[in-house]
Amino acid sequence: MDTTVTARRTLPVWAVSVLALLVAAVVTEIYGLLLPVVGIPMIVGNAFDTAPSAITVGMFAMGCAVSGFWGTILAILIARFARRPAGTYVVTTSVLVAVSLIAPMAGVGPLSTRIALAVAHLIAAAIVIPAVARRLS
Repeated sequence: MDTTVTARRTLPVWAVSVLALLVAAVVTEIYGLLLPVVGIPMIVGNAFDTAPSAITVGMFAMGCAVSGFWGTILAILIARFARRPAGTYVVTTSVLVAVSLIAPMAGVGPLSTRIALAVAHLIAAAIVIPAVARRLS
C-alpha cells in the first residue's frame, strides 16, 4: 500500500481536516490577492450594510479558518456517529457550501467581487471536502 494512503488513514480526522484547511487558506488567500491584479475591486458588504467595505489581506484565510473550525467539528461528529461517514460528510458539506454561496451573492458591492467571493468558497470546498471524505472512507 502507498505510504501516503497509509499515513492519511492513520491520521486523525481532525488532523486531515486541519491540514486540508491550511492548504485551502493559503490557496484562497493567494487567489484573493490576485483578484485586484485582474481588475476585481476588493470591496463588499453584507445585505444589511449601506456601503461596502474593503476586503483586506488575510480575510480569505480567516474565512477558511472560521468555516474550517466548524467543518472539522462536523467531520469528527460524522466520523463518530454516521453509518457511512464519507457519503454523509460529502452530502452535508456540499449542502452547506451551496448555502454559503448565498452570503456573497446577497451582499452589496460590485457583482464581480461577489462572484469572486463565491468562487473562493468553491475553491476552498474543492480542496477540503475531498481530502476529508477520503479520510472518512
